[in-house]
Amino acid sequence: MQKKTLFLILFIALKMVLQFVVVNPIYELHRDEYLHLDQAHHLAWGFHSVPPLTSFFSYIIFQLGNSYFWIKFFPALFGALTIMMVWKTVNLLKGNLFACSLAAIALIFSPFLRINLLYQPNSFDVLSWTLVYYFLVRFVKENNYKWLYLAAVGFALGFLNKYNIIFCAVGLLPALLLSPLRRHLAKPQFYLALLLALLLISPNLIWQFQHNFPVFRHLKELNETQLVHVSRLDFLAEQFKFFLGSLIILVAAFIGFFNYRPFRPYRILALAYLFTLLVFVALRAKGYYALGLYPILIAFGSCYLGILTEKKRALRYVLMAIVLLLFVPVAWIALPLKTPGQYVRDAAAHRPFSEHRWEDGKYYPISQDFADMLGWEELAYKVDAAYRLQKDRSNLLVLCDNYGQAGAINYFTKNEGLIANSFNADYANWIDLSKPIHTVIWVMEAGSDSEKVNALFADVTVLGEVDYPYAREKGTKIMLLKAPRTDINALLKREQAKMAD
Repeated sequence: MQKKTLFLILFIALKMVLQFVVVNPIYELHRDEYLHLDQAHHLAWGFHSVPPLTSFFSYIIFQLGNSYFWIKFFPALFGALTIMMVWKTVNLLKGNLFACSLAAIALIFSPFLRINLLYQPNSFDVLSWTLVYYFLVRFVKENNYKWLYLAAVGFALGFLNKYNIIFCAVGLLPALLLSPLRRHLAKPQFYLALLLALLLISPNLIWQFQHNFPVFRHLKELNETQLVHVSRLDFLAEQFKFFLGSLIILVAAFIGFFNYRPFRPYRILALAYLFTLLVFVALRAKGYYALGLYPILIAFGSCYLGILTEKKRALRYVLMAIVLLLFVPVAWIALPLKTPGQYVRDAAAHRPFSEHRWEDGKYYPISQDFADMLGWEELAYKVDAAYRLQKDRSNLLVLCDNYGQAGAINYFTKNEGLIANSFNADYANWIDLSKPIHTVIWVMEAGSDSEKVNALFADVTVLGEVDYPYAREKGTKIMLLKAPRTDINALLKREQAKMAD
């Protein structure tokens, strides 16, 4: 076995192990993960929240037993594959073992350690961007159109996973026009590659058309509730903070593009980075949307530093140490290593970076992602208990205010026949209103207007609520609603139709 191959295996093993050990066992799955896991039972070519690829992975996870291990395995795998593609890029550029190792260390000890913790489309999103850029590098180097077709496949897979990869194409287009590669715009193979990508994503486009393009409603909702609170300056600052330890590698990449002759044919990547960032800034994107830009730059930067340090071997160890040492303080903030109580105490002591901005624009003593990983099993247990108390379940509906509640209940429930529903996200399309409903177990978010319940039901009982002090769902009530004053089915069908508009 070659030395490089052995090192690659060791780095991938380290990556996979770390993804499991950097999470304090007090945390549960994230609210988004429960939704994605439920999609396995509703396979389709599209969803209100995401394209279809995640549901395919969820189906595999379900067949494997739906355990915590497999749920966490897939995002870790996608992170490991990203490292492998970067390693292959460095090899393609004739980088040495140091360059490969520096790139691997920079990727392992980076924001990707947090991104790859959660079973969300983000991990595969970064991988798909990396695939597109890798195949582009191969195309530039070899002038073989098969790499352009593979780049189209990489884009299509990314599109079927998360629409964010559209910005990869948006950034590449003006970069292509300004680079010598624009000569390929006159070649039929370029348009065949575009046609291939269109053909592969067409099932999702057809689904979007058949359902009145819910992606646009989702984007509108996202812009009104989350992106409106995003500062453009904060977005740029986050790009700096994300890769503080690897900043010298990224700077080296840009210097190499313009100062090292073998890298000059790849300047399109530098231009694509700048154009993509400009688009993200203009649209007030969240900082992590741009993470797919960085693995390929780390490959080039590591390779160039390997050349610059050829006769300064001691400096190589310094560069690796910088990446590791600067990541350590970030890890205590960005990773769920501490208990929620410890994070709250840090914020009370006004420690640096101990306050976290949530998507509502306000600051809290615990990360929103961490708060979204608490209280779910407690909620499911209390809903299960409420469900078991009901002797007649034939006309009972379990209705939740949000997708996290519904997904968590469906994941944890021990009651056969209990299916939690919601009019939030994809659940609005899955709710079954074919039977008459006389009783409702309503899982109501804290702060919801409970007065409307008394107008609809004569018998209203609060059976319990989520008590976990640091959970985002703290205060969520489990309510038993009986003796409807109106036609509940008709009311719910109108609500479902409104969500479908």
